[in-house]
Amino acid sequence: MTEDNSPFPNTEYKGFEFSKSDMTDANFNGVNLTAAKFWAVLENASFTDSNLASCKFDDVNMSGNTFESVNLSNSTFNNLNMSDVTLTNLNLSGAQIDHANLEGMKINGVLVTDLFACYEKHS
Repeated sequence: MTEDNSPFPNTEYKGFEFSKSDMTDANFNGVNLTAAKFWAVLENASFTDSNLASCKFDDVNMSGNTFESVNLSNSTFNNLNMSDVTLTNLNLSGAQIDHANLEGMKINGVLVTDLFACYEKHS
């Protein structure tokens, strides 16, 4: 029998608070984190088949993260570093992005800054 050394041995962390935690390279697989609060380092973390609905991410380093089959509906994000994050197969309906550095960001292979420049030119 092998010992489970996973830092997240359970699958239920509803409303859990991750405060001042360093979870660099953490792997959240099949975890229910509904309404959890993150004030942490999550650099290079992986979220797979997980529920992050209604979570709060505040002052979090999420650079290099991977999200696959994740529910982030009704979650809030404030003061984040999401550089080098890849997001695929998204539902962004109703999403709002304010005060963001979009330098180098692409949507479907097109630079967002180019999209905004085209919009400004034609509006």
